[in-house]
Amino acid sequence: MSVAPPEAALDTSPVAAAYARLAEVFPGLRVTEEPPRHGGGWVGATELAAGGPALDAFLAWDNAQVMRDYGQQARPDVIASFGLHRYAWPACLLITVPWFLLKRVPRVPTGQVSFQRNLGRMTARVRDFACLPDDPAAAHPHARVVPDEEALRTEVREAVAEHLGPVLDGFRSRMRRGPRALWGMATDEIVEGLWYVGHLLGEEQRAMAELDRLLPGSTAPYVGGSAFRELTGPTGEKLPTRDRASCCFFYTLRPEDTCVTCPRTCDADRVARLAAG
Repeated sequence: MSVAPPEAALDTSPVAAAYARLAEVFPGLRVTEEPPRHGGGWVGATELAAGGPALDAFLAWDNAQVMRDYGQQARPDVIASFGLHRYAWPACLLITVPWFLLKRVPRVPTGQVSFQRNLGRMTARVRDFACLPDDPAAAHPHARVVPDEEALRTEVREAVAEHLGPVLDGFRSRMRRGPRALWGMATDEIVEGLWYVGHLLGEEQRAMAELDRLLPGSTAPYVGGSAFRELTGPTGEKLPTRDRASCCFFYTLRPEDTCVTCPRTCDADRVARLAAG
């Protein structure tokens, strides 16, 4: 069920209720609407997109984490893959959660977002947003009213691409991957982030259905679709899974411990792990 805020909430922010609900079900990420922060562990999305010292410092955290937890040095492209995932996964939620809960799609270009990974916090200065004609927010001075649900899905795809495109460019030289592989990662971050939050909200099936419509598999620059499918468990239960469009390279550290949605994980292993909870 969507969260519909009272009209009074529109005086402050058209997406505040969605970010508040996200923090309730997922305390590991808290989004505040304010200008980007700097210093004290904060990094701006524009700094990551620039691919310079700020990105070096950002990836040094991932490198230290791998050395600490796995006792080995990962390849530089693997470290960059981990770092991109850890930024892109929450960044996509800035856009997909308000769409899912409120049918409102904020525009958050890189210059309006900052991230503090140690605290699990993001800032986003939301100004423009898209909504449907029957939304109380349609009269908001910064609203862009679109005619229907498909047009709103187009807004989601464009808003994510607007934000992530420059970030992917910043990471590209570190990752030894071309544009298709990078946009495959972006596809996975959109799907797996909202799928997870949908589960926390008790609306997993609706989240999956919405993602099927959002990413049917033919929406450039994204690569592949939501790719959900069902497996059958040992007692006949239905187990939802999906096939990722990309690989995070975790297998280079632990070959026996792949993600359950990894293309390298066979269905028998998926069933065993999903059935075990």
